[in-house]
Amino acid sequence: MEEPADTATAILASAAVLLREHTFDDISYRALADEVGISERTVYRQYPTRAHLLAALSNWIEQTHFPLPPFVTVADFRAAVHERFRAFDASPAYAFVGARASTISLTLDAGPAYFTRAIEAMLDVSASTLNRRDRRRVAASLRYFSSAMFWARLRTGFDLDAAEICDAFDRAVGTVLARLPDATWAEPGAGRWPSRR
Repeated sequence: MEEPADTATAILASAAVLLREHTFDDISYRALADEVGISERTVYRQYPTRAHLLAALSNWIEQTHFPLPPFVTVADFRAAVHERFRAFDASPAYAFVGARASTISLTLDAGPAYFTRAIEAMLDVSASTLNRRDRRRVAASLRYFSSAMFWARLRTGFDLDAAEICDAFDRAVGTVLARLPDATWAEPGAGRWPSRR
């Protein structure tokens, strides 16, 4: 018997609903099956392990609840991340799923994630003379500082709110960009934020 094409999405949507009252660990495959109106076996067919479910749920939440505003310049990137952190603060249970999913290393996607590609494209424009190795290092740093994991660590470890996390993000990214030679930026000072001393 073939399942409808949207069974996987229905499972993820139901998991997101259940996250409003339960932690991810408290959501069983049985509860998901009951919520969707399918067999538990069907849930396992779609997501053989909880790691698969967590990764898929994180991606779905990212696309539906935390869509990344487009960015081309570093200033656009900064604004997009600030918006992202405010959205995380508004839906912390969803943000924590994203943070937790980033700690697992499933090999579901062969290529880099959309967010990573967008950061690399921004660097191609803003820092066109940056060598490949340094571009990858800067992209990895920017990706981490704009991640749900960074937000979650500052939220739970230091009890910071979105505004304070945005400030920490600005300082961290400013430090990364300040270490790059001025000649790498397309415009003098592009992408740099004034230091706050």
